Amino acid sequence: MWGQRAGVPVIKRDRGSDPASVCYDVLDEADKRGSDLVLIDTAGRLHTSPELMRELAKVVNVTRKRAAGPMPVSVVLVIDAATGQNGLNQALEFNEALGLDGIIMTKLDGTAKGGIAMAVAEKLKLPILRIGVGEQVDDLQEFNAKDFCRALVGESN
Repeated sequence: MWGQRAGVPVIKRDRGSDPASVCYDVLDEADKRGSDLVLIDTAGRLHTSPELMRELAKVVNVTRKRAAGPMPVSVVLVIDAATGQNGLNQALEFNEALGLDGIIMTKLDGTAKGGIAMAVAEKLKLPILRIGVGEQVDDLQEFNAKDFCRALVGESN
């Protein structure tokens, strides 16, 4: 559905397919199409499930090996702003298993203030790449630290 909304092709395989092999196929297809960017969404992986974390580590390793060369690979953790302190534990586990490159903080359009984003960024020394402030394609915005801090303490621009 998001691919349709954004006007980008989505490549998927049958349910139950090996996720790492799907990623390999996606990168092959991206090469054929001359794509500038590939997003691989592995949503639903819980840091509390060792089997899923091993599967995710395999996905990252296969992707990095397949994309070696001209296509950089970034591993980004998307955290729900309402997660609270559990978000830090989740980020620590994912970083240990995968070597994260950045964070995206979502659901900053509700009552959640997203303070956990600062804790995660500081603890892991990772940049906050984007913030989600709604449910539309354009609601995934660049992170501006000054604006974020003003909103966090309730000050307007």
